[in-house]
Amino acid sequence: MTRGVAIDVVGTGDQLVPTPHPRDGRPRPGPRVPTPVAAGDPVVPTDNPPPSPREGDDDAPATPEAGPTAVRGVDPDEAEEFLRLFHTENPASGPVEPRIVAVREEIDRTGTYVHTHDELEFGARVAWRSSARCIGRLYWRSLHLRDRRHVTAPEEVAAECVGHLREATRRGRIRSTITIFAPDGPSGPGPRVWNEQLIRYAGYRAGGRVLGDPRYVGFTDTARSLGWLPPSPMGRFDVLPLVVTGGGEHAAAGPQVHEVPRDAVMEVDLHHPEHAWFAELGLRWHALPVISNMRLDIGGISYPAAPFNGWYMATEISARNLADADRYDMLAEVADAMALDTSSDRTLWRDRAAIELTAAVQHSFDEAGVSLADHHGESQRFLRFVEKEEAAGRHCPVDWSWIVPPISGGLTPVFHRYYDEPTDTGPMFRLDDQAKARGRGCPV
Repeated sequence: MTRGVAIDVVGTGDQLVPTPHPRDGRPRPGPRVPTPVAAGDPVVPTDNPPPSPREGDDDAPATPEAGPTAVRGVDPDEAEEFLRLFHTENPASGPVEPRIVAVREEIDRTGTYVHTHDELEFGARVAWRSSARCIGRLYWRSLHLRDRRHVTAPEEVAAECVGHLREATRRGRIRSTITIFAPDGPSGPGPRVWNEQLIRYAGYRAGGRVLGDPRYVGFTDTARSLGWLPPSPMGRFDVLPLVVTGGGEHAAAGPQVHEVPRDAVMEVDLHHPEHAWFAELGLRWHALPVISNMRLDIGGISYPAAPFNGWYMATEISARNLADADRYDMLAEVADAMALDTSSDRTLWRDRAAIELTAAVQHSFDEAGVSLADHHGESQRFLRFVEKEEAAGRHCPVDWSWIVPPISGGLTPVFHRYYDEPTDTGPMFRLDDQAKARGRGCPV
């Protein structure tokens, strides 16, 4: 989610290193190497961030962040650039010059300015449109805005995050949604949501192993150090609490922990259309991927808390969350249940297990009536998006290594072409180093 990511959530957790072609010297996709960036579905850049610290790493619970840091004033040139983009693409909004004059005067007077509702909505949608790691951008105009810029108290931020879950889930008919809280400004920082996603599962160290999601062991430890009490008995799919730092006058109080109500989280029990034994694995996954620690930058204003979602692509769950060795690592267990020969990778047991996991995810979500994309259909829709952007004369940034699905990549049309390089201009979602650290439970 999403994720990146929407349909919106897709990501591989890897990055391609271009290598020269022996004949013409043009870059060609090279070997995959780990990339140090995290989540992502806008809706979603990606659902799958890089591996979490493993047992023995320096991932002990961190102390709460220090007090708020100074926030620079808005660059009036950045504001003007955004306003011209907004008025160019929205001619009914009227002439741009009076708005530019008013905004520059406001920046001179206060160090910042306030987006109108329409500017905020447009900026969020363009940030999705420009998200190089999101395969689900065809529907960028449909992103629904929940404007919560007046909210700074941590308990209110948490309550609005729960409200986002309820409004976006819609009993499985997922709606791409963004909730935008107060921005950073000269008077102080906006609120922060520490969680990488609003819904993620805890990871517990137990007898040299991990129960639950290994990626979130550090975050789980930090939540417990802040007062969270896990359910008893602890399980593999315990929803983590929200950890929130307030904004403005609430920023110095440090992080607070807030439970996510069970009835706000829709989950899907996984079973297979052909293999009855699959249900005995006891797997499930949440329906809604909501990226919650990426910063939204619009026209010089930075919103550090802007949770957004799309909906899952099946392979995000099956070939990444449930299959990655540093996540739930289910491939061997599925292969054993299928009686596959796992003595060598040449038997392709991993590939076959990943395909059956994907079949189970698609079947289960479909049976539950939950929105879910498949990698073949979404690849076709993504190329329609690229064509529309090119026809509009717009730069269409794409990170190839995150757009190509984690299974059957060469069977999809997104594999076989070049794209515009990613940029860091214009409205955009981005993940800063402090947000990465908070997502691991170790703020700097």
